[in-house]
Amino acid sequence: MKTRIFDLTRREVLAGFGASAAGLTAGGAVPAVTAQLALQARPATLALRSGQPATPIWELAAVSHLGDVRLKRGDRCEVVFRNDLPVPLAPVWYGLNGPAAADPLRGRAPTAPDATETSIISVPTAGTLLADFRLFEDGLKQPARPLPIIATETNTVAADRDVVLLIEEWRLRPDGTALAPGREPKDTSPLYTINGTTSFELSASANERLRLRFINGSQRSVLAIKLESHEVHVVALDGQPAEPFPARNGALVLAPGARADAFVDAATSAPFLLHDGKEARQVGRLTVSGKLDRRAPPLPLLPLPPNDLPDRLDLRGALRFDVALGAADAGWVRAANFSTSSAPAFRTKAGRTVVLALKNPAPVATVFHLHGHHFRLLDKLDDGWKPYWLDTLAIEPGQTQRIAFAAASPGRWLIESVVTDWAAPRLVRWYEVE
Repeated sequence: MKTRIFDLTRREVLAGFGASAAGLTAGGAVPAVTAQLALQARPATLALRSGQPATPIWELAAVSHLGDVRLKRGDRCEVVFRNDLPVPLAPVWYGLNGPAAADPLRGRAPTAPDATETSIISVPTAGTLLADFRLFEDGLKQPARPLPIIATETNTVAADRDVVLLIEEWRLRPDGTALAPGREPKDTSPLYTINGTTSFELSASANERLRLRFINGSQRSVLAIKLESHEVHVVALDGQPAEPFPARNGALVLAPGARADAFVDAATSAPFLLHDGKEARQVGRLTVSGKLDRRAPPLPLLPLPPNDLPDRLDLRGALRFDVALGAADAGWVRAANFSTSSAPAFRTKAGRTVVLALKNPAPVATVFHLHGHHFRLLDKLDDGWKPYWLDTLAIEPGQTQRIAFAAASPGRWLIESVVTDWAAPRLVRWYEVE
């Protein structure tokens, strides 16, 4: 379907959404649409170096929202996606364990250039999500930006303010233009931004409790982010609640695509420091105003409301599979070469526990992402697991990590593998839950 919806005003877009939702619910044929989201893949620019022209990029933007995109747990959302870029693309939802029909390559074909597609997605859980089209990076002429999407809890969370911090990595040429990943980065230098700026500023009142949603939006680098002189308590990883725990040395280590929600009580002005494995650099600052008085009573450090993932996994009765990351003879291919007739990495019946032994044969760390499900990272002896859920994991060179998940979402889902090297390709396979 081709339309000119994005030539309309924001008010006209939302009015059209309302008419569409009314039509879908006429006669009670299907559940009501409770949210609307208009997405656009489009050219854009970022001012990354002072004194140089703005850098051309591509981005995924929410034209139906001002500020952060916030949906609610339980929403049934109508998504209108407009592709104004010259290559076929589709939004890829990270952290959304929704219908398999929304999963790219397997569930639906990419949207053609100058075309618009409408779909309905369910938002079954609360958490920090990421919508992205960079899975299709072989066709991207410019580096691209993802779009954070927040699915809010139905219960009140004990925080004064909720702030998204999207960390991104760029490789700049001497003329200030940026290089898309999957290409040799010769004669480029790395640069990092938070929310699109090289000098992110966050203001807070003394003793204000901040919920900071850190997202590693870089495409190849494992990054550590730290707020100096503050205790940082992690309350969620990859969009799933965790029993609150203090970040080691106040630093969060995030693989590309990973997310971490943390509670921070603003105490004093301090820098945000980023470490890329080679050096630390300041990428922003928290400015605290007012007198630091003890809150009476203090806000409790409570876990986030659960998302109804299982308390226990049946490891004894689990199906077990070995997955060698990135090995060409194991079926890994670039997204551009993916075929729906290719063999799956594994198959399972719904309701089974699956254990994957993820082996990294590469000489550098490799990042693994599982679509459709969150997993537990198993202990070395395979007799327990870490007390949090993940959908993204970085695995050191030559190492094997074991993960386990409950196969609860029927359908055909992607898995991704990418080496932490700018020139390395992003590779995909798929698995099936019957």
